[in-house]
Amino acid sequence: MSDLNLALIGNCGYSALIDGCGDVVWTCLPAFDSDPVFCSLLQGEPDEDPRGIYRIELMDFVRAEQRYLDQTAILSTTLYDRYGGAVELTDFAPRFKQFGRSFRPVMLARSVRPVAGSPRIRVRLRPAFDYGASRCRISFGSHHIRYLGPDHVLRLTTDASITAILDETPFLLEREINLLLGPDETVGQSVAETTRHLYEQTRAYWRDWVRHLMVPLEWQEAVIRAAITLKLSAFEDSGAIVAAMTTSIPEAPHSGRNWDYRYCWLRDAYFVVEALNRLGATRTMENYLYYIINIAANSQGRPLQPVYRINGTSQLDETTVETLTGYRGMGPVRVGNQAFSQIQNDVYGAAILAAPHVFFDERMDRPGDVGLFRRLEALGEAAARVHDRPDAGLWELRGTQRVHTFSAVMCWAACDRLARIAARLDLPGRRDYWRARADGIHATICEQAWNERRGSFVESFGGEHMDASLLLLRELGFLRADDPRFAGTVAAIEAELRRGDFLFRYVKEDDFGHPETAFTICTFWYINALATLGRTGEARELFEHMLSCRNRHGLLSEDLAPATGELWGNFPQTYSMVGLINCATRLSRPWEEAF
Repeated sequence: MSDLNLALIGNCGYSALIDGCGDVVWTCLPAFDSDPVFCSLLQGEPDEDPRGIYRIELMDFVRAEQRYLDQTAILSTTLYDRYGGAVELTDFAPRFKQFGRSFRPVMLARSVRPVAGSPRIRVRLRPAFDYGASRCRISFGSHHIRYLGPDHVLRLTTDASITAILDETPFLLEREINLLLGPDETVGQSVAETTRHLYEQTRAYWRDWVRHLMVPLEWQEAVIRAAITLKLSAFEDSGAIVAAMTTSIPEAPHSGRNWDYRYCWLRDAYFVVEALNRLGATRTMENYLYYIINIAANSQGRPLQPVYRINGTSQLDETTVETLTGYRGMGPVRVGNQAFSQIQNDVYGAAILAAPHVFFDERMDRPGDVGLFRRLEALGEAAARVHDRPDAGLWELRGTQRVHTFSAVMCWAACDRLARIAARLDLPGRRDYWRARADGIHATICEQAWNERRGSFVESFGGEHMDASLLLLRELGFLRADDPRFAGTVAAIEAELRRGDFLFRYVKEDDFGHPETAFTICTFWYINALATLGRTGEARELFEHMLSCRNRHGLLSEDLAPATGELWGNFPQTYSMVGLINCATRLSRPWEEAF
């Protein structure tokens, strides 16, 4: 049965998910939101003639071990047979600096070497196209196989037996073999030399990248893996950051809450760049900011959408795929996301909140200037205009609209940050203008979203219910840490949304019924709120528990089942990895205590 004990490899251009036996179960090529050429993750129970698979099978297999190479996105899988034989698989997506720029080919590199006994393996490589609907046509040469799809061609270049791969016949593995799957281009050197060079350069790249992170004293391994995962979720060519690598992993069993997350939500992306900024990895933020600016410049006065394609285009019509049965057979499988057509007023705040670092951090390659500020002001005007208007909210409710408190607070944050940026740029007139707008919105929220009976802010103007996003009121700067209204809001959220060691985003019935799983990021928000209130012991205990819920590779999905801790929802979820980083940096003992 499929589960989310998967590893992620990638190179900021494409990614692959690999299961515990080394099967590539999900890969979209040539980019994150493309057609999945390997899609067994969403094929339910395997049939007799599967497609969309890439397996290195060890005959008489009995068990497997798997790990990342330390501080890299390179995966090692060791398979053992019943006779004492063993093979090691090494999987990676090449990425390194070459000729002064990033080299990140759409290539999956695999090597297989014998490590014990006389192992026999079989290579089963069957790319699929059109979401599993179409098989590919095949042609081959002395050392390559071409897989021809409707829109593009994949080429496998290998020093293994072409006949054995084409016929899927087992063979004795007497030496290391290498398999480079990528564009329909000739490999100039020997396959072994090329793979070795790509491996060494990729390993050096990731270790150098990690070396420059400012990690906390405690939980370093967890933070490093989370940071690499966030880095892999950034589509470097455009600057977009995807919410997750998958589509249609249900939020709960048979819930119908199956969504396509392979796109760039402005809100999620802001939280990603903010987390990476805390670790000193600012390049992702710079690229993402200009992705936003390009979107705003091309919008021609239309409201910002909550989500865009990774190339910045706006159309994301949602359809259902009939050729894939879904994760564990739990369809539907959706492509696209109708949330692009929703009104979510917090997006203006999310867009502007990504920008302050380029104005305040003098290390930036492209520091913010008055020209960039003027572009951001247009987004601020929109935020001020819609702060008290109904929307679908950050949880993207499909059937109702309200004036959501979180959306209003994000509109306030947009105006507040513009005032601070104007002060930095020595623009007193604009500083005063945006400070007045921010103060006016702040007063409206305090009047409309405060519930005297509950002694807390509530999820919508004039409402009664709680929403976990209110835990961010201090984080966003809307309330001070010692404001009794913040403590009252946290207490009300605890009473309504906490279930054991997890926090739900809300508990009231929505378009699909009552939520069954806890939204992972919300528990991390709660942990941070506890630390803000001085309840550090509780916060650390809950954080350690959340770390225990990660899969064996240190990754998290969108949701967790409260009773079992099982991962549900799209994977790996950037929101969740952000929460881990933020809590670790907040709760860790200072470095000074180590010496």
